[in-house]
Amino acid sequence: MKKEIAAVVFFLKRLIKKAEKLEAEKVDLFVERLTVALQEKFRGHWYTDNPSKGQAFRCIRVNRFHKEDAELLRACVESGVQYTDLGLPKELTLWVDPGQVCCRYGERNLAFTVASFSSDDNDDKEDVTKKVTSAVERVTSDYHSGSSSDEDNVVCHVLQDMHTCTYMVNLRL
Repeated sequence: MKKEIAAVVFFLKRLIKKAEKLEAEKVDLFVERLTVALQEKFRGHWYTDNPSKGQAFRCIRVNRFHKEDAELLRACVESGVQYTDLGLPKELTLWVDPGQVCCRYGERNLAFTVASFSSDDNDDKEDVTKKVTSAVERVTSDYHSGSSSDEDNVVCHVLQDMHTCTYMVNLRL
């Protein structure tokens, strides 16, 4: 659970930094609080033997009906950040499941994999950073240009080593 949370938080951190609305210290405090909020929420709802079980509960979703995700809002309140300063797309869905983190921007677009995990992952930090950055670029450039997400999936393999994932979340990229 920790590596998947680290991956989704790293992904969101990159999106937030790209919006350039918050100082680095505020972003760091926000992602710390978000990490805690997600760990508390997912505890007891993490089924490695059946990853799709509890998927809706672990979903981070923002759209015209749900303008603010509860865990994102909690992290904002606890870190003193205005929700609107996150600069996230108006429609964004993130599924945090055992072994995989997926994203869909826009309600009509296809989902793509942000990070996946297996027991034989041997990626280094630079490769992981490059792949997650590519996924962030895809969301920001395609979402704002209005292009479709029907392109090939972007697949990012994040290191299974939790220390490295935690380190990546704290990177100031």
